Amino acid sequence: MSTPPLHEPGPRVANRLAREKSPYLLQHAHNPVDWYAWGDEAFERARREDKPIFLSVGYSTCHWCHVMERESFEDEAVAALINRYFVPIKLDREERPDVDRIYMTAMQATGMGGGWPLNVFLTPTLEPFFGGTYFPPRSMPGRIGMMELLPRVHEAWGSERAKIEETGARILAGIAALDEATPSESGSEALFEQAFDALSRFADLEHGGFGEHPKFPSPSNLNFLMRDAWRRARAEPHARAATAAAPDAAPLAMVTRQLDAMAAGGIHDAIGGGFHRYSTDREWLTPHFEKMLYDQAQLASAYLEASQLTGTARYAEVARGIFEYVARDLLAPEGGFLSAEDADSEGEEGRFYVWRPAELEAELGREDARLFAHRYGVTERGNFEHGTSILHEARPIESTAQEFGLAPDEARARLASAVSRLLAARSRRVRPHRDDKVIASWNGMMISAFARGARVLDDASLAARAERAAEFVWNELCHGGERELSRRWRDGESAGPGQLDDHANLALAFVDLNEATQEVRWLERAVAITERMVARHWDAEHAGFFEAAAGDASIRVRLKEGFDGAEMAGNSVALRVLETLARLTGRTEWSTMARLTAAYFRGRLADGAAAMPQMLVALEELESPPRHVVIAGDPVHADTRALIAEHARRYLPHDRLLVTGSAAAHERLAVVAPFTASLVAREGRATAYVCENFVCQMPIQDPRAFAAQLDAATVPTFDSTPATGASA
Repeated sequence: MSTPPLHEPGPRVANRLAREKSPYLLQHAHNPVDWYAWGDEAFERARREDKPIFLSVGYSTCHWCHVMERESFEDEAVAALINRYFVPIKLDREERPDVDRIYMTAMQATGMGGGWPLNVFLTPTLEPFFGGTYFPPRSMPGRIGMMELLPRVHEAWGSERAKIEETGARILAGIAALDEATPSESGSEALFEQAFDALSRFADLEHGGFGEHPKFPSPSNLNFLMRDAWRRARAEPHARAATAAAPDAAPLAMVTRQLDAMAAGGIHDAIGGGFHRYSTDREWLTPHFEKMLYDQAQLASAYLEASQLTGTARYAEVARGIFEYVARDLLAPEGGFLSAEDADSEGEEGRFYVWRPAELEAELGREDARLFAHRYGVTERGNFEHGTSILHEARPIESTAQEFGLAPDEARARLASAVSRLLAARSRRVRPHRDDKVIASWNGMMISAFARGARVLDDASLAARAERAAEFVWNELCHGGERELSRRWRDGESAGPGQLDDHANLALAFVDLNEATQEVRWLERAVAITERMVARHWDAEHAGFFEAAAGDASIRVRLKEGFDGAEMAGNSVALRVLETLARLTGRTEWSTMARLTAAYFRGRLADGAAAMPQMLVALEELESPPRHVVIAGDPVHADTRALIAEHARRYLPHDRLLVTGSAAAHERLAVVAPFTASLVAREGRATAYVCENFVCQMPIQDPRAFAAQLDAATVPTFDSTPATGASA
């Protein structure tokens, strides 16, 4: 039910969008609609001609955006009405999330719906007054069509102008009020319990995840629950009693049930690795087949942390599969990570990914095809459209081996061979459209994941991949002596203002990359990016960070994202970055900003802590004693690597690892992190220091003794009296 995402130039004359770099805008470059990109040219025309703006927002791998483009924006009659009565603007939400957030919030706040495509009518001064999501070309039961809607809006603009302008102003004022700080006396312990209770109520204890359907991966929830499980395990005996009373609702049980179900379900690409956007059913079987970079990054980190916390090798294997997928299919030749792959190919959603028994037999031969079909649920009837089957782990390896009279290891080997052959066969199919822009924020997430993977999986190649991407982003998206950050790069051009999440995720990525590579320059660059983040986004009056930088007149309201959704909110990540770097560098002003940000968001969290689980993670870290692990030694030497490996295999979420390296590197590190200056290798051997509140335990050189020190992790403590004040 869609069209190929990118149109080849046809007989129509290209519109203005042909000059753009965004894949989404280019998909509309040959519509008969007289599209403008978001910018002054369109705004000036709207004011000059006194016409409302028709703003249409989406992204290049959005299924229903494709549908609306084909049905409405390619329709000559619809286009004629848009062009006659409005100034039409196309916006890529991935390039301008700040603009998208304003108008998405407006539509949700006024009960007009939310989702993409987002279609909003604005006054010439950019105030929203009506809108919705998908509109068909002509009306159908329960949904007005474009041919009927457009004349009505035009008529209302002429006859009810004052009322419309009042409505638009009121909507913007209401959105601005959402960001007003609310005092709260809630302590972090109470917020943690509130969030856990809320997630427990919504948890699907049978199939994993939260709610009924559709089901989203929700990595922020998983990240919080793993922290909560770790915290509870150290608050004995209370934690043991609570877990025993409701074992299925224990935080770690919720995590493992979801990770297991997702890894076995159709949402997981069993052939190529990685995960699709979400599941349309409760069982994680039938996905929306789109693949997003930010999902890969966050889920790789979740599976890595779960492997550390539980010791389950399967989770590490799933994470490795994500890295293989990203490196193979979402890697730009220049080194950055690309944004997404579409759900559709050859006009059908999921066609690239599904199989029939005859196709398996043609590639694998009869016996291996039967073995594979048994394991992955491929049948003649199928479980998807047109008799095709979505691959999923329908039966365990052990029962599959038994069914075919094989030893489990032999079954595994034959299935692994089958996966390789099917991946090669699938690569010959028509691929879904790939959105090949490089987004700074999403690259930050993916660099972090690769860096963490390098440590947890002890794989230097992952660190090298992360480092190459980080160098690309640093060189191509960070400009000038002040390292001004752009949002995206594509086809040799960087553009768009860097958002809060771009700065925060890149800064955190550079901190993580320092841990993986022991290269001091990444800490130096993390500091530089954080300085720009504070300069551009900090709210000196009320605290917290605006998503958009100051100075853009088209941003009518500067918002502070208060929801950890498909991506973690920029403020949630920024809080972690501020406190992490404040503790490393001694920048007390950043620590003050972190505490003021925590106080600001504590008021929001009091009425719905589960909306920002990653903010709770940041609060926990903020209110716990700083713990640094410094290994004095050169990572090229085996004794240093042994100590690093001992730390890497443990789940120690409060730790920050620093490795001093050579004498020259140590001197450079001490400039960034002054407390490390006196921590040196002893007697020519690598030496580990576990430091809490900048007081270090006895230096240790034996890996087993070091392990014992690490395992004596301190119980997190919580400050029940929030910080007060409004500026730093």
